[in-house]
Amino acid sequence: MIGHFICTFHVESRTFHPPDHSHSIPDMPEFCHLHCHTQYSLLDGAARIKNLIGKAKSLEMPAVAITDHGNLFGVPEFYKTAKQQGIKPIIGCEFYIAPSGMKDRTDRTRYHQVLLAKSEEGYKNLIKLSSLSYVEGYYYKPRIDRETLKKYSAGLIATTCCLQGEVLRAIISKGEEAARPIFESYLEIFGEDYYIELQDHGIPEQKQCNEVLLRWAKAYNVKTIVTNDVHYVKQGDSEAQDVLLCLQTGKDLNDPKRMRFENDQFFFKNSQEMQAAFPDLNAKIRDASLDQTREIADKCDLTIPMGKLLMPNYPMPPEYAGDMDRYLHDLVFERAQVRYPNLTDEIRDRLTFELSIIKQMGFAGYFLIVQDFTTAARTLGVSVGPGRGSAAGSAIAFCLGITNIDPLAYNLLFERFLNPERVSMPDIDIDFDDRGRGKVIDYVVQKYGRESVCQIITFGTMGARSVIRDVARVMNIPLSEADRIAKLVPEGPKENLTTAREKVPEFSSLFQSSDANIRKLMEFSTVLEGSARHTGIHAAGVIIAPGNVGEFVPVALAKGKSGEEDIVTTQYEGKYVEDFGLLKMDFLGLKTLTILNDALQLIKLNYDVEIDLDQIPLDDPKTFELFQRGETVAIFQFESSGMREYMKLLKPTDINDLIAMNALYRPGPMDLIPNYIARKHGREPVEYPHPMLEEVLKPTFGIPIYQEQVMQMAQVMGSYTLGGADILRRAMGKKKKEEMDAQRKTFLAGAKLNDVDETTANQVFDMMEKFAGYGFNKSHSAAYSVVAYQTAYLKANYPYAFLAAAMTSEMGDTKKLAVVLEEARHLGLKVLPPSINHSQATFTVEGEAIRFGMAAIKGVGAGAIEAICIERSANGAFTTLYDLVKRVDLRQVNKKTLEGLAASGAMDAFEGHRKQFIAALDDAIKFAHQSQLNRAAGQNSLFGETTETAMELSPQLPFLEAWSRGETLRNERELIGLYVSGHPLDEYGPIVRTFSTASFKDLEKLEPDKEYRFCGIITEVQKRYAKNGKPYAFITLEDFDAAGEITIFSNQFERIGPHLQTDELVMVMAKLEKRERGVSLIAKDMIPMWQAQERFIKSILLRLNPEVIPVEQMHHFKEVCDRNKGGTRLYFDLLNPISGRAIRLKSRLYVIDPSPDVLRTMERIFGPENVVLQGES
Repeated sequence: MIGHFICTFHVESRTFHPPDHSHSIPDMPEFCHLHCHTQYSLLDGAARIKNLIGKAKSLEMPAVAITDHGNLFGVPEFYKTAKQQGIKPIIGCEFYIAPSGMKDRTDRTRYHQVLLAKSEEGYKNLIKLSSLSYVEGYYYKPRIDRETLKKYSAGLIATTCCLQGEVLRAIISKGEEAARPIFESYLEIFGEDYYIELQDHGIPEQKQCNEVLLRWAKAYNVKTIVTNDVHYVKQGDSEAQDVLLCLQTGKDLNDPKRMRFENDQFFFKNSQEMQAAFPDLNAKIRDASLDQTREIADKCDLTIPMGKLLMPNYPMPPEYAGDMDRYLHDLVFERAQVRYPNLTDEIRDRLTFELSIIKQMGFAGYFLIVQDFTTAARTLGVSVGPGRGSAAGSAIAFCLGITNIDPLAYNLLFERFLNPERVSMPDIDIDFDDRGRGKVIDYVVQKYGRESVCQIITFGTMGARSVIRDVARVMNIPLSEADRIAKLVPEGPKENLTTAREKVPEFSSLFQSSDANIRKLMEFSTVLEGSARHTGIHAAGVIIAPGNVGEFVPVALAKGKSGEEDIVTTQYEGKYVEDFGLLKMDFLGLKTLTILNDALQLIKLNYDVEIDLDQIPLDDPKTFELFQRGETVAIFQFESSGMREYMKLLKPTDINDLIAMNALYRPGPMDLIPNYIARKHGREPVEYPHPMLEEVLKPTFGIPIYQEQVMQMAQVMGSYTLGGADILRRAMGKKKKEEMDAQRKTFLAGAKLNDVDETTANQVFDMMEKFAGYGFNKSHSAAYSVVAYQTAYLKANYPYAFLAAAMTSEMGDTKKLAVVLEEARHLGLKVLPPSINHSQATFTVEGEAIRFGMAAIKGVGAGAIEAICIERSANGAFTTLYDLVKRVDLRQVNKKTLEGLAASGAMDAFEGHRKQFIAALDDAIKFAHQSQLNRAAGQNSLFGETTETAMELSPQLPFLEAWSRGETLRNERELIGLYVSGHPLDEYGPIVRTFSTASFKDLEKLEPDKEYRFCGIITEVQKRYAKNGKPYAFITLEDFDAAGEITIFSNQFERIGPHLQTDELVMVMAKLEKRERGVSLIAKDMIPMWQAQERFIKSILLRLNPEVIPVEQMHHFKEVCDRNKGGTRLYFDLLNPISGRAIRLKSRLYVIDPSPDVLRTMERIFGPENVVLQGES
C-alpha cells in the first residue's frame, strides 16, 4: 500500500529533520495557534475575537488561525482585527465531513476536518466548500465529503485534526491498519500540505492516537504540528464555556449525562504551556512540531481581495453596446422632462454635473439597477418612500424616481451624497410599504437570478439582561431570582454588565455575594456577555452579485418560516459584505407607507375622494394647526411625547420648521430647540458669526442645524469645494487632532483669501467643529418630514380614515394600539367595539365612527376572520352563538377563536352574556358537528322534511351569573388592549368626580408648580436606577379620558413602591413642573383608591325631595345602611317644595361605610347629582 502510494505520487524520500533554531531562543520554539474556535462556533466557542487577538499579541505570536466549527462567520472580524494588531490572520474552518456523502440524508455520522487557506485560491475554495456544505450538504450540520474536498483542495492546508477527525476516529474505533487507508487518502489529496496534528489535553485517546500518528509521520515522512483545541482564551473561562455547551444542548449544568469537555485545558496557551502539555512526547519532536506551526503560518500568504466594486450585470438596450454612462444620461434627461416641465439651464447644469461625477466614479450601473427596481415596485403597486439618507440630495435620483423629493427646492447638496474627492460606494436605502417589500425582492431575484441574490446574516448576541437569564437557567437558579437580578441592569443600548456594576451598587454587590452560585452567575455572565447565540436574517439587506454569490462570499441557509423555502444568506454580516465589493441594497419596509396606502383606500371607499399625496398643498392650514396643537400621535417622526410638547411651543408654520425640528430632536442638538423656538418667535435675537454666512444660516435663524450648512460655511468662508467641505465635515466628526490641525490651516488660508481675519476664522472653525459633531443630514430630514406632513394632512382632514389605518398597522402590538385608540378618544372620535356582524379583519370607518377590527383580538387568526366574513356576506348576519358555529368552518373558526370573540364582546349582540357564550362553546361545537353530519346525510325530521328545511332546535345557553364588571374589563383589556364596555375607575366614579383635581386631557391647561390629584389605573411601570444606585420609576396612569406619565423619584420610591403594580387603581398627588421639553408630573404621594375613600370621605350629603322619592326605595336604602355600617356621617338636605329651600338633617341612626357598591346604590336610588361626597378638599 505504501509503495503503491509513493509510486502513484512520485513522492521523494524525505528525512525528518527538526528545523534550524539558530534564529530563535533554543528553549523557546516559535509557535502559533492553528486550531482556534471563536464565539462564532455558536454556543461552543467562548473566545471573543478581540480577546483572542489581544492574547496573541501579548504573547508576541506572529500569527493565529480561526477554525470555527462548520462556518466562516467570524472571518471578516478576525481578519480585520488581526491586521489592525499586526498579527497575521490565518483563515480556516473546521469542516464537518460526511462519510456517506454530503447529499445523504440518512446517516448523521460526521467527522471534523481542519482546512487552512494558503492563498487567494485556497480562500476561494474555502468559500466554495463552506457554501456547498450549507446549500447542498446541510443535514443537522453543514457538511462536505471527501470527493468534494478533493475537487476544491487547491491552495488549502489540511491536518489530521482532533479526536473527532476521520483519521483519529478510525484509529480509536477500528485500529491502526483500518485507519491507514483513510490517512493515505487525505495525504493523496493534499501531499506536502497535509500535516499530522498532535493534541494532548490529558485525554487517554489522544495519547493512543499520537503514538500511531508519530509512527506514520516517520513512515510517510509527514511533518507534525502540535495544537491546542482552543475554545476560550483564559483557563479560568472553562466553566463559562461549559455553560455555553449547556445552552447548546438544552441541559442543566449539574446533569451528569450531558456533553462536557474533559478538563480546563482548552485555552490559549503560551509556548511554555504548550511544551508542558506534551510530557510524553520526545522533546526534539515536540519542539520541532511547535516550530512547524510557524512553517504553516509562513505558507499562508493570503491577502483577502477587498474594495473592488463587483457590479451586477444590468441588461441594457442593444443600441447602447454596453455603454451604461450613455444609457443613464439619456434616461435621466428623458425622465427629467416629467419631473421638471420647465427644464431650466440651472437644472440642466445640475444634472450634467451629477452625471459627470457618476461617470468619473463608475457608478452608472448602480443607479440603473436602483431605478429599475423602484420603477418596478410602483408598477407592482408597491409604495416607494420619498428617499432616506443623503440620496435625497441627488437630482438624478429624483428624475429617475429613486427618490421623490426635489433637492433644488430644498437646497440639498449632491456632494453630501457622492463626493468626487473621496471615492466611496453610494448608499441608497429604499423604503417600501412593509406589505409590498417582498414583491420587490422577488422581482430582483427573478431579474438577476436566484443564485445572484441573497439576504444577509445577522447574529443574535447575549445582551446584559438576557445573558443573566440564560446562565441562571442553566445553573438552576430560580426564574424569579434571575429576573430580579436581570432587571437591576439599567435599560438602554449602551448599558452592559460593566456599566451596571458602576451605576447600581446592589448589582455590584452580587459579585461578592455570600452565595457562591450567585457569584458564579455574575462571573459566567461577564465572560459570555456579547457572545453570538444564534443567527438571523437582516431585516432589510439584500446582496446582488455579478454571478453566484457563493463565488465571492460564503453563503449559508436559514430555515424558511411556516414551511416556506429555506433562505440563502451570506455568512458575513452586513457591515462587512460591502468591504468585499458586493452591492448591498437595503430594502426597508416602512410601516408609515402602508398606513398612508390604507388611509387613502378608506377615504376612497367612504368619501369617494381620490388623493394624490404628491399633489397635496404644503401649506394646508388644518395640517399646521394639528402640529401646533401637538396632536401628532401616529404622525411619522413626530409622535413622541417630547416632540408633541415642542410642537406646541414651536407652532410650526411651514415645512422648513418640520425639517428643522426633525433634525434637532435627537441627543446633542436637542439642547438648541429652545433657542430655535425663541428666535422663530422673536424672543431671542438672530445672530450670525459673520455677515458672509447669513445666507447659509438664515433659514435656521442663525443656528447651524444641518451637516450641509457646515459644508456650505466651509465653502463660503474657507474657499473649500463642496467635496473638500464634505471631507472636512467627516474629519470633524472623527476628531483626530492631526487631521483637524491640517484642516484648520486650510480653512484659515481660505478665509484669508476672503478677507476674514484669523481670530474670526478660528471662531467660525470652532463653531463648525462643534456643530459638525451632531449636525444632521438635511436630505434625510427633508425627505422624512415630507412623509410626516403627508400623514398629518390625512389625519387633519380625514381623521377617521387615518386613525383606522393607523390602528390596523398596530394590531400586532396591543400597547401601541392602545396609544392610537387613546388618541381617537382624545380627539372625540367614536370607536365601536368588535362585532361578529359588523367588523372586518382590519379597522374600518363606519359612518362617524371607527369599527374595531377582529384581527386585533388576540387569538383570532386571519383564516377564521375570512371564513366569518365570507359566510356573513353570503348568507347574512349571525343571530345566535349556535347559528354562528353551525354556519362557519370550525376547522378555521376553532374554540380558541370563539373564546376570544366572546370574551372581547364581539358576540354581545346575541342573546345572553359573555360568560354564558364561553361556557356553552363545547356544547355548541358538538351541536354544530351533529348539524353538519345531519345535513350531509340528508336525515329526515319527524315531519318528513329534511333538516335542511326543518327547524333545528338549538341548545339553551347555560344559566350562569355574568362576569363581574372588573372581570369583563380585564378580559377586554387583555384581548384588545382597551376597555370597551366601561372603565375600572367606574366603581370609584363619585370619589373621582369629587376629589380628583385634574385630568390628563387638561394637562396643558394646568398651572405649573402646583400640586394636583390624579385618579386612574396604572397601565405601565418602568423602574430605573440612578447613578447613585437609588431606584426611581415612571408610571403610565390612565384616567377616564386620557393617559399620562408620572415620575416617582427615589425620595418617594420607598413609600410609594409597594403600589407600583400594573392594574392598580390609585390616586396620585403630583406636582406639575415646567421644563424645557414641556411639562412633567412629579409624584408626591400615592394611595390605592380604596384608601382614598377612607382618607377623603368624611360625610355624605343626600339631596332629597320627599314627594318624589318612593317609600319602597327609602326602605331599600335603609337596608343598605343597615348592612354597611362604618364611620362616615350621613346628612340629608330635604327640599321644601313650597319655599324651595332645603333643610339639612343629620342622621342620628347611621354612620356608614362608603364602599363603591354603597355609593353606586345611592346614585341609582337618588340620582348621581343628588349624592354629594364631602371631606378634604
